[in-house]
Amino acid sequence: MSQYKKSLGLWELISFGVGGTIGSGIFVVPAIAAGIAGPGSLLAWFLVAISATCVMLCLAWASSKHPSTGAFYSIYSSVFGKRLSTSIVVLYMISAVFGIATIAAGIGQYVSYMGYSNILGIEIGVIVFFGAVNIIGLRPSSKIEIVLTFLKTIPLVILAFLLVPHLILENFTPFFTGNTNDFLRTVIIVYWCFTGFEISAIPADETKNKNDIHRSLISVMLIVTFVYLFLNISLMGSLGSLVIASSPAPLAKAASVVFQASGDIMAFIGIIAMMSALNAYLLATSRVLQNISFKHHLPLVPDIGKNGTPHVAIIISTITGASLLLFSNHFEQLATISVITTLLPYLFICASALKMFDSLKIRIVSAMGLLSTMVILVASFF
Repeated sequence: MSQYKKSLGLWELISFGVGGTIGSGIFVVPAIAAGIAGPGSLLAWFLVAISATCVMLCLAWASSKHPSTGAFYSIYSSVFGKRLSTSIVVLYMISAVFGIATIAAGIGQYVSYMGYSNILGIEIGVIVFFGAVNIIGLRPSSKIEIVLTFLKTIPLVILAFLLVPHLILENFTPFFTGNTNDFLRTVIIVYWCFTGFEISAIPADETKNKNDIHRSLISVMLIVTFVYLFLNISLMGSLGSLVIASSPAPLAKAASVVFQASGDIMAFIGIIAMMSALNAYLLATSRVLQNISFKHHLPLVPDIGKNGTPHVAIIISTITGASLLLFSNHFEQLATISVITTLLPYLFICASALKMFDSLKIRIVSAMGLLSTMVILVASFF
């Protein structure tokens, strides 16, 4: 059987992590969050950043001890046994497939903003295209990811800076406009924007230096947190929650404040960002599926082609993600399901780190990640 090719360096891992995290969420969720909780949604972004950072650190520590493609199974099975570990990994795959559909639905929203119809066909077509790219090989997929990640991240930072002169303090008041349930709903949907950082740890057997996994995870979270907090403060201060909530493409709306014609440019950047996330999610889903299939000796799915890609797993991930859109093309619904099914694997990552290490620092961070994730997960059912 063919083997994975070690072709990923630090920059490739960072691009997949940032690419998988800064995707459809930041281009759609600010409007949803502002509509639910008003200016108080900014607090949700801050709290989720803390929770996600704790989970990321737990994953970085645990994966340094058990580096393996798929990441999760090798970590879980060392602590919880094979049966429970398999269930958690399957749950993560479900979340990742819903993530693929969510990202495609986000692409559809921005395509509709630009005045195009036949949104469903475009969404499915984009998924199939990146599925084909991933089958061709990791090298073209990673090179595309670096380019797309650069093309989306730099303009977001520039937009945040350009909005600073337009900040109006009155847009931050009254800060709390909803009730506790509204705020919890906001936290859940905001968490969607922070999922995906774990993708940096998934292609371990395709990484030249496995020490880069730890470094890439930390770099990804630093970049993502800075971009999200800075951009959301600039958005809220320049537009106000009512204007943000009224737009299906809030960043395009914000860009038009700086320069009228830039709204379409930002919409195009949004589509680029979501394509980047889609590419990263297809890589992650297929590797996790290949790994769990290999562990349980399933036929065909564990196969790796001569070009070093798990082609059968990629095809299954592509078809499943595209098929979900036939049942639901509603961004918030798909994102909520993806977040809920992601939080449980995150919770077990924190629990794994808590059991693996005796260090007080690691135990404190693990406990914080475990508690915050558990609270958000429980809140999602009420």
